[in-house]
Amino acid sequence: MGKLIKTYLKPFRLMLVLAILLLFGQAVCDLNLPNIMSDIINIGIMQGGVERATPQAVSQNGMQLSTAFMTDSEKQLVSDNYILVKTTDTNAKGKTYASIYPKAEDSLYVLNTTDKTVLKSLDGAFEDSGAAFVNIMQAMAKQSGQDLTDTLTSSSVDITQAYQFLPQLPKMPPDTIASAEAAAASSPEMLKTQSSIAITKAYLNELGYDTNGMQQSSIWKYGLIMLLVALLSGAATCTVTFLATRVATGAARSLRRSIFTKVSKFSNTEFDKFPTATLITRNTNDVMQLQMLLMFGIRMIIYAPIVGVGAVIMALNKAVSMTWIIALVVVILLCMIFTIVRVAVPKFKIMQKLVDKLNLVSRESLSGMMVIRAFGTQEHEAGRFDQANTNMRNTSRFINRTFSFMFPIMTLIMNGMAMLVIWVGANRIAASSIQIGDMMAFMQYAFQVMFAFLSISMIFMFVPRASVAADRINEVLDTDISIKDPEDPKEFAAAKKGVVEFKHVNFHYNGASEDALSDINFTALPGQTTAIIGATGSGKTTAINLLLRFYDVTGGEINVDGVDIRQARMKDLRARIGYVPQKGVLLSGTIESNLRYGNRAATDEEVEKVAEVAQAIGFIKEKEEGFDAEISQGGTNVSGGQKQRLSIARALAKNPEVLVFDDSFSALDFKTDAVLRKALKEHTADATVIIVAQRVGTIMSAEQILVMDQGRIVGRGTHKELMQNCPEYIEIAMSQLSKEELA
Repeated sequence: MGKLIKTYLKPFRLMLVLAILLLFGQAVCDLNLPNIMSDIINIGIMQGGVERATPQAVSQNGMQLSTAFMTDSEKQLVSDNYILVKTTDTNAKGKTYASIYPKAEDSLYVLNTTDKTVLKSLDGAFEDSGAAFVNIMQAMAKQSGQDLTDTLTSSSVDITQAYQFLPQLPKMPPDTIASAEAAAASSPEMLKTQSSIAITKAYLNELGYDTNGMQQSSIWKYGLIMLLVALLSGAATCTVTFLATRVATGAARSLRRSIFTKVSKFSNTEFDKFPTATLITRNTNDVMQLQMLLMFGIRMIIYAPIVGVGAVIMALNKAVSMTWIIALVVVILLCMIFTIVRVAVPKFKIMQKLVDKLNLVSRESLSGMMVIRAFGTQEHEAGRFDQANTNMRNTSRFINRTFSFMFPIMTLIMNGMAMLVIWVGANRIAASSIQIGDMMAFMQYAFQVMFAFLSISMIFMFVPRASVAADRINEVLDTDISIKDPEDPKEFAAAKKGVVEFKHVNFHYNGASEDALSDINFTALPGQTTAIIGATGSGKTTAINLLLRFYDVTGGEINVDGVDIRQARMKDLRARIGYVPQKGVLLSGTIESNLRYGNRAATDEEVEKVAEVAQAIGFIKEKEEGFDAEISQGGTNVSGGQKQRLSIARALAKNPEVLVFDDSFSALDFKTDAVLRKALKEHTADATVIIVAQRVGTIMSAEQILVMDQGRIVGRGTHKELMQNCPEYIEIAMSQLSKEELA
């Protein structure tokens, strides 16, 4: 399968590269969506739009309160990055601080840095300070008989209530402050962050800052970012789907073309190995299996691992203590998928053979319908079809049931995982280990891991069926063609136009124990008719097949125009031969298109002339559309005799050097046969005519008659000569005609 994919994807390399890049972009977008959702919940809703513990502005009392619980280095850090401004001063945008912070007193402290590293250090300082402040305030409130627990942790805390304790802070025992700071240092990071965020918002409320507007702006900002990322992901998904479809269908088209081109070069030897039904299945159903694998595989094989790995990393960042849930789900999925693979995948390998069998039975039944009806064996054939259909149905039903059983289990696993995440996450939220948004994001990442894992598993479950299909296609493409053009072809000699020579020709079919033809020698000359007659199975048609190189001789040689046909191009050889097979084959189209099949340049007069010679003009003119009358597939809307006459006219329209009629008059009545042969003799006066016939009456006027029996020529000569010296010919002739007719 790898060889096929590598070969037929090569023209689509640019599309594949673009698809891979887009898949990376889609994966990045999809991995960021839960993060943005988490920010909307955590920052926009829970934190009221406050993104960090470092306040943008703080009153002098607030600064005194915050720095009271900081170390000297932290106080210095704050001092270096905050400036004291007047409310009448303006910021970089030209707005006065009084317009931004309307409740501020004459002066306030404003953050004076945008450096991310510095801001991160400031966040740490304010978080530790805020946690220590909460601990001290709670201890002091208890001493005075108050309970500030809810007040200090609320998102709407009034920080001014805490300023009443500022005079008491210098009087606090150092051990009490140290104990509060130690407790703060050991507090969960999430609790410290939430406390400091609440205090930061309280500082802004104290200054009269529009925190409600800040919250709405935060929600809108993250919402728009989420919408933009979702749109980018959707655009990438649509584009990748388009590219994957183009690549898959394009590769399938090229593959079908390669199979058709290969099969069109097959000789009868290869067709003996590959029945028509299996070639149709391989060029349709098998190619479709590879097309479906490419269509979904291009997206899933690249996208799923990126999302799976990325989701695990993101989940670890959100809540490392809950990642055991993902591991548990993956183990359960592995067990389930392993079971399905063991049970269902072997059935995939059987499906293609069952499709072959169903195709074969259907084709035989449809093409042989007249014979089936004539012998009254409809019930037997219906039973054959029903058996093949039932076998395929049972296998398909087993596969579908297996997968239909998988989906409820998958739903149960997903819902169970969601419940487990919520239950465990709720406990973590209660313990201030994570935030609500983080829990919801973790749930989304868990789903992404699960679906990525499932996508990869589903692809690999379909790989065996596609692999079987690829092997069957490779069998066709890798088949050595037994009959091919020579590397240095010879041109046919113009001096021997139409001369056909069989020189000591021997032939046996593959696997046969005896030769079908032995030491066949004869020469067919232009302007003469060479007839071949013999009992059924004597080798007449085999000799014609060798002349057209449907098979190659196993001994001796066949020359046309002085050239061994194995040393000439098959196209050049067959251009010189007009062939009418035993069974007339017409192609769907019109009568005219069939007659012009071998000579597209034939004029209307030439087409009408050959139809007249072939005795087909009568029934053609009887049709309302004339030469434009439709011919159905296989010529099923004309009789056997009409089909033969149209086949003869088609060969004549080619105007070849050699005309070969392989028992092509068998469906004609004796009168039509006689008139046709007379007209044919006049029309092909300069051509070499070779007739294979069962009727002695058809060949009596031939200049040379070859009598074959068991693959050998047992008699040759004219009709009169053979009636005198060839017992086999006499036996055939006497069985068909009276003595008076033979005279």
